[in-house]
Amino acid sequence: MLRNCLKKGFRPAAVLVVAVLMCSLGGCSDSESGWLKGRAFTMNAYSNTGELTLTSHAEKIGLDGNVTTDSRYYGIGTNGSVSSGSTDSLSSVITVTLDGRELDSCGDTLIFTEDGLEPVKDFAADALKSQDTEKTTGTGSTSQLLNRYKDSFAKKHVVVIKSQMGTPIEVFNGDSIKWDIDDNLPKTTRLMVDGKTLYIHRANFQILDKDSLQ
Repeated sequence: MLRNCLKKGFRPAAVLVVAVLMCSLGGCSDSESGWLKGRAFTMNAYSNTGELTLTSHAEKIGLDGNVTTDSRYYGIGTNGSVSSGSTDSLSSVITVTLDGRELDSCGDTLIFTEDGLEPVKDFAADALKSQDTEKTTGTGSTSQLLNRYKDSFAKKHVVVIKSQMGTPIEVFNGDSIKWDIDDNLPKTTRLMVDGKTLYIHRANFQILDKDSLQ
């Protein structure tokens, strides 16, 4: 179900890809809601292979998990009665609220960057992928790419955000890096980069010391 996704404020990279980003919410109900802590954020959505599919900006952003009820059949008792029941579980669909506009997303990587925090410009996703001539993934591949741009990092630590298939998509540089997990935000990690907030939903990440790059 696509709800208000193409209203003002959303800039789809491709209509077809945006349609794939959304999932039907049949049988789901809202639960496990939480709000991002920060002034205002830019949201970037990426496919599993690291392609940018959608971007939007909002001052107030909420992430709601969606609970679905599954019926269970346990068997037939000795007296011939049927034993059954149901359980609630958190689905893979989340509802993102951006200044009152709602977006339903299933499976894609979402990155929420607080205003004032910018990725390292030399490490835009396209630049990283164009350098990856061997088409390899994993820590070794990422390290080789980072080593080529070591002089671009002025601060102590490097944060590499990757898609679920391991493609580097955004890279940040900071002197102080902290992370935690908010139970009210489904499948989401919160990172603090020099006091600015970065939320990543369904993404891999690495925090490296700049000095570890050769």
